[in-house]
Amino acid sequence: MCIRDRSGHIRVCYRERPELVGSMEDYAANARMEGLDLELVSGNVLRDKFPFFGPDVLAGSYSATDGHANPRLAAPAFARAAARLGAVIHENTQIVDAQKVGEDFIVTAADGRTFRAPILLVTAGAWGNALSSQFGEPVPIVPKGPTMSVTEPVPYAILPTVGVMTPLEQETVYFRQVARGNIVLGGSTRGPSFPDQYRAYVEPQNTVSQLKHIRRLAPSLGRLNIIRVWSGIEGYMPDSQPVMGPSATTSGLYYAFGFSGSGFQIGPGVGETMAEIIAKGATDIPTEPYRVERFATQA
Repeated sequence: MCIRDRSGHIRVCYRERPELVGSMEDYAANARMEGLDLELVSGNVLRDKFPFFGPDVLAGSYSATDGHANPRLAAPAFARAAARLGAVIHENTQIVDAQKVGEDFIVTAADGRTFRAPILLVTAGAWGNALSSQFGEPVPIVPKGPTMSVTEPVPYAILPTVGVMTPLEQETVYFRQVARGNIVLGGSTRGPSFPDQYRAYVEPQNTVSQLKHIRRLAPSLGRLNIIRVWSGIEGYMPDSQPVMGPSATTSGLYYAFGFSGSGFQIGPGVGETMAEIIAKGATDIPTEPYRVERFATQA
C-alpha cells in the first residue's frame, strides 16, 4: 500500500448553484499564480471524463497532479524522517501545563514528566486553546467529529479524489477509492467530540446524511455496503482559518493549530512555513490573517 497516490482531484458544484462556477474560475486563476494548474470541466467533457457523476453535477475544478495520501502511513513516515534528523518523539504524552520560566519554556505531562526548551510550538489541534490560554491568548475553537465511512472493495476504477463545493455543511461530502478497491467516504454533518475524554462518536443520522449526499454525487456508490464507520477529534475556528504564527504575548512561543478539518492536507506546508518563521523570523507567505491576535476580543 502506497503512502501517496498522485491520481488527481476534482471538486464539483451542483446545478442549483451555478454561481459557484465563477468561484471555481477565480480560484483556478489564483492557483495558477502559485503554480497549480486547474482545469474547469463541464458538459460532455465532464461526463466523458468522469461518468460516475450524478445528473445534478454541473461543473468541476480538476487537478491532474493532485492526489490523496493514507494518514496511517504518511504520519508515521514523517515521524520516522524527523527521528532520522535528530527529533525525539514522545508518543501518548498528554501535556497539562506550559509556562515560561526565565528564557525557557517548561511543559509538564500528565504523568509528571517535564520538558524544557527555549522555543515552544503549540500544534495541539482541538486542544490548542488549553495551552494558548495559559499564555493569555484564549481562542474560540470548537471540537467536532468528522463522519467517516468505508465501503466493501470493488474493482479499482475511480482515480481522483472527489469532493463538493457548497455552502451547506450536509452537502460537503467527498470520497476516494484506494488501490485495493474500498471507497473511503467523508464529509457531511459532523458529530460531537469530547477532547477531555479523548472521544468522538459517530451518530447514525450523520452517516445516513452522508450516504444520501454521496448517492447524489455519484449514484452508483449507493449500491455498496458500508463495512466500517469512525470519527476523530478536529478543532474548528469560527472563520475556518488556523491559528498560525508567533504569540502576541510571549517571545519564543508559536502556534499552528485549529485547521478546521484540513490539517492533514496542508500540514507539511505549515510545518515548513513555521520552521522558516522560527528559524529566520519571517516568511514570504502572508500569515497575518492567521495570527492569534484576531481573537483578542472574541474568546
